[in-house]
Amino acid sequence: MSKKFHVTALAVAAALTSLQAQSAGFQVGEHSASGLGRAFAGEAAIADNAAVLARNPAASTMFKERAISGAFSIVDPAIDVESVDRDQIANDIAPPGFVPAGYYIQPINDKLAFGLGMFSNYGVTTDYSPAFHAGSLAGKTSLITVNFNPSLGYRVNEQLSLGAGISAIYGKAELNRHYGDLALAVPGADPTDKTIRMEGDSWGFGWNVGALFELDEDNRFGLSYRSRTDLDFDGDFTDYSGRITGTPNNKVPGDLTVVLPAIAEFSGFHQLNSQWAVHYSVQWTQYSKFEELRATGSQCTPGYNNNAGLCLLKEEDYDDAFRYAIGTTYTINPEWTVRGGYAYDEQAGQPTLSIPDTDRNWFTAGATYNVNSKLSVDVGIAYLIADELTFTEDDIKFESRGGAIIGSGQVNYRF
Repeated sequence: MSKKFHVTALAVAAALTSLQAQSAGFQVGEHSASGLGRAFAGEAAIADNAAVLARNPAASTMFKERAISGAFSIVDPAIDVESVDRDQIANDIAPPGFVPAGYYIQPINDKLAFGLGMFSNYGVTTDYSPAFHAGSLAGKTSLITVNFNPSLGYRVNEQLSLGAGISAIYGKAELNRHYGDLALAVPGADPTDKTIRMEGDSWGFGWNVGALFELDEDNRFGLSYRSRTDLDFDGDFTDYSGRITGTPNNKVPGDLTVVLPAIAEFSGFHQLNSQWAVHYSVQWTQYSKFEELRATGSQCTPGYNNNAGLCLLKEEDYDDAFRYAIGTTYTINPEWTVRGGYAYDEQAGQPTLSIPDTDRNWFTAGATYNVNSKLSVDVGIAYLIADELTFTEDDIKFESRGGAIIGSGQVNYRF
């Protein structure tokens, strides 16, 4: 097996963790329309609707009646990647993404509350044309995760509440790659022919904790932590070329572990007067624990570096990343509230074709309409500007540029 093909095959594994997520790395943060409108500033402390469960389970103690929220976000990226040496451009590599979420809070008594959230923290989709010359590095990549997160919040005293929850995370991944330029070295191969396909699903389990400190009725702080979760994918690995398993068009069982990093957040909320409020957040994601992707299978022979059973291996270059957000809310009247925000999202990892990660600037706006004392509707919109970047993968130079528009709607009901 040629060294060139080894490098190409190993890059396939990286794609499994690559929805073109519009946060650092492959993180998904679109948990609510109200949060989107304020750039998700103050999310662990505000608790204006049940969507706070995605950030801080302790905040469920602020609800005196049952509350339910349902949100739906549309992410429309516009990301182009240019192969500098070949003067070839892949346009709109990230298709539109759709992110649903739902939340329910049930107060049990004046101290204890139960919460249940369904949302996503990680995912990615990128899709290059089969005619792209670097098809062995690009192709189609899809990872979808859904987090089912029951939790409890407990009010210790008038100022302090604590919360904890467990996460059952379902993940589904699909990957396709093509020969691209490698077809020149394979008799009878076309650049658009597939070389590899990998698909599978998995369940993983984690936990989250949080604290809410209410200085007074107008000022509060939230702190939360969500644990790392490992998804151990069991699926099918199809080797169309036969260069990994020894047999063309061979479908074999394969295992791959994907690390979903831990997340911590600190938030503050301050009601300045009857109309104005300010809020802010600092979020940390432990991407440094995402060190490698290792795929194994008993039929992967000769395997990577002639190591039987090792199908794919790729070392990752990721560092812990921070996200900083600040926002403001203005209450016009009992029916209408408007908000805005700004966030700076740090680049987490070394860019690749699957995840052309870079720094991002978020500019957001949103509004809430209170239909009555029970029912409210939120809308939010965000415009993201991604820094242009140049990176090298498999000795090929690429440039990436673009941004995204995110729109979200949400319905909230208390009863």
